[in-house]
Amino acid sequence: MKKKQSIAVLLIMLVVTVLLGYTVVAGWGSKHTGSMKNIRTGLDLSGGVSITYEATDSNPSQEDMDDTIYKLQQRVQQYSTEANVYQQGLNRINVEIPGVTDANEILQDLGKPGSLQFEDSDGNVVLEGTDIADAQGVAYNDQQTGSHKYVVELTMTTDGAKKFQEATAANVGKAISIVYDGEVISSPTVQQEISGGTAQITGMSSIDEAKQLASFIRIGSLSLELNEIYSNVVGASLGQEALHTALIAGMIGVLLVILFMICVYRISGLVAGWALILFTFLDLGFLNAFDITLTLPGVAGVILTIGMAVDANVIIYARVREELSAGKSLHNALKGGFHKAFSAIFDGNITTLIAAAVLYVLGTGSVRGFAETLAIGVVLSMFTCLAVSRWISYAFYGIGVRSLKLYGTIRQRKNINFVGKRAVTLTIALIMILSVPAGMLFYKQSKGSVMNFSLDFVGGTATTVDFGEDMTLADLDSKVKPVVTEATGTTDIQFQKITGSTQVVIKTSELDLDKRNALDSALAENFSGVEESAITAENISSTISGEMRSNAILAVVISVICMLFYIFVRFRDFRFASSAVLALVHDICVVIAYYVWFRASVGSTFIAVMLTILGYSINATIVIFDRIRENLPMMKGESSLAEIVNASITQTLTRSLYSNLTTFITIFVLYLYGVPSIREFALPIMIGLAAGCFSSVFVTGPLWYLMKTRIGKNRVKDVMGLSASAGKTEGSEPEASAEKPAAPGQGKNRYVKKDRSELSSTKRKKNRYH
Repeated sequence: MKKKQSIAVLLIMLVVTVLLGYTVVAGWGSKHTGSMKNIRTGLDLSGGVSITYEATDSNPSQEDMDDTIYKLQQRVQQYSTEANVYQQGLNRINVEIPGVTDANEILQDLGKPGSLQFEDSDGNVVLEGTDIADAQGVAYNDQQTGSHKYVVELTMTTDGAKKFQEATAANVGKAISIVYDGEVISSPTVQQEISGGTAQITGMSSIDEAKQLASFIRIGSLSLELNEIYSNVVGASLGQEALHTALIAGMIGVLLVILFMICVYRISGLVAGWALILFTFLDLGFLNAFDITLTLPGVAGVILTIGMAVDANVIIYARVREELSAGKSLHNALKGGFHKAFSAIFDGNITTLIAAAVLYVLGTGSVRGFAETLAIGVVLSMFTCLAVSRWISYAFYGIGVRSLKLYGTIRQRKNINFVGKRAVTLTIALIMILSVPAGMLFYKQSKGSVMNFSLDFVGGTATTVDFGEDMTLADLDSKVKPVVTEATGTTDIQFQKITGSTQVVIKTSELDLDKRNALDSALAENFSGVEESAITAENISSTISGEMRSNAILAVVISVICMLFYIFVRFRDFRFASSAVLALVHDICVVIAYYVWFRASVGSTFIAVMLTILGYSINATIVIFDRIRENLPMMKGESSLAEIVNASITQTLTRSLYSNLTTFITIFVLYLYGVPSIREFALPIMIGLAAGCFSSVFVTGPLWYLMKTRIGKNRVKDVMGLSASAGKTEGSEPEASAEKPAAPGQGKNRYVKKDRSELSSTKRKKNRYH
């Protein structure tokens, strides 16, 4: 790149950075278009609308209640992936939708839950509302006339498809009326027998009419007929200060990471910092553009992708230093660094993207929100590290920033005998894994519960209190929470303010009658504005329903299987995939062990923590495996398999430590400055980062070596001594190979079979767009 071109690139990048920064911070126009202030936030960060429905049946079965809750959860996904639906009392259902302030608009759009039937011209019921799986109002262009058409697309259940086919076959040319709460809302004429479980209702005059009819059909397909009792606009459950402090902590963390990168990598660190700032602006801009609801798990996804963006730059510039240390020119070192780092960055991000895709498809609620932020961040981090960092690096080189002192080199270090210490490290890892079932068994016997599940998982009691004055969440934490804890003996307490009133909903673990009376009396005694007779309380179900839990577990399991398959395809060895997944299991178990043994509250933050570890932990392992894959053809025949593994881990050790440290810095600042709920999330994340660093360095390589020499038809008998690996240095001449056929009469076991499974990886295919 010539000097003029380099200056132009730097100026363009500077202008883009400034424009993006202004857009994200201030926005454009009177509505501040593009500003991060316009990012939708969830109930936990900014509040929303709460609607309470009551079943017309005073004593519905739990099966019908669960089915209705699940279907309502699917209905409200159109407003936000973070919406909550849970049972309140025996026959009430509460719906909480974040990021909106007009309850009437939601009620009108969602529809009034009532009875729905499809009747023929003789008044016979041919289809029930429960036979409808989905209904959507859509618009399309008629190819013959060019005009807009508006229709309602119906999808039936399996049983409903059979009923609908029979009904349409018997009523061709006749009308089948859709009756909602005794009123005919549509009477489409059957044109032909309809099979396959899908159908269209045509003749809508506008898209609004189509959507309204679709909403009636969707809400009428519930198992129970519901009546709206009341609706409220509720405040943030974590408080506005939670979001504010998280943003401040995030900014401080990013600045500290940039300073660290500059101190360690000098000019390359400056480039990485510039790319990281661009990534942050782009990420916030895309969250706004795609109208994604940001909750605490979403914040976790953003933090995770920031860590991955830094990690990618660490991989690149560590490679550049290696090339410089090998005696290459700066230009060739930059070129070689980006080229050799590509496979590790690509594989690490693709595995994370696979996990995000599976979590989005199979997950619900906060799991899907996490997947959205993670997927966007992964794509943007790949762009900024592989494209933006390259452009800026070459531009600095083009304007004459070429002193090797500004880039640095790697000091030669002795290879550490990680494989030789595998007995100790693998034993430690096994103990950590086994501590989870041991702890669960112990607390199951002593406490009756394997973990300290919060009301998010097991439900509890919601007590509505009018304090007669406006109470901030800070006041509730400092003044009300101690009173509630003393009266009930529980520390699992959540507060939710009712906007526009002085009422507060206090959610606790389930309280019996005595504890309810004690709480009512304590609140009336300690707060003059509280009237004991006006306090109401009802039991509530968990906000994380059984279906959501099962879907989340299924999504995680399938994600791990997909990652395992991808690693197997890329590395052509199931032992790479198996050891990577086992290390991931170790990291997750270490975090679960923290929750089990320290009785930390297992709530919505637990899901965010587990997903973060799932998405991040695999990256460090892939970097080491990528180096082993690279070293195998170069060192094979000159070094033993153990020496190759030791050299690969030692060569990537700096990267492993630095990437985990930069992410740790961000989370640690969040822990220092965050509100209690944020700290509850940050602490286990830091434990998970430490576990991931340990497993990637001390577990994955030795575990792969153990599998390689003990498992499979192509297993290798590594006969060279391990003592030499501890004394060799990077770049030193390897010793003569011991992999030779044995002399006659010395026994066939001395022959080392050549293993060719790692000599090549799958060829990269060009992206094709259709």
